[in-house]
Amino acid sequence: MSKRAISVTLETDNLVWLKARAGAMGVRSVSALLDDLVMEARTTGFAGPSRSVVGSIDIDAGDPRLEDADRAVRAMFDVSLKKKTKKTRA
Repeated sequence: MSKRAISVTLETDNLVWLKARAGAMGVRSVSALLDDLVMEARTTGFAGPSRSVVGSIDIDAGDPRLEDADRAVRAMFDVSLKKKTKKTRA
């Protein structure tokens, strides 16, 4: 079957997911993965669940051992709680 080049615009999170899935599945490119997903969806009606998140997380080069990760996550959680509390009071 012949192939044809197209342009696809995706949300950043979707592109990250596709790249990670291609890497986890050993597929040679995102284009090949998209082709496989479309083919599977067309023939079975179901493309299947994601099986990996490899490559979907960027680790700060300044903290490669994640020594500051607990503090950073707690800070994000605290900000989230403050936003929720403000909405509840309003």
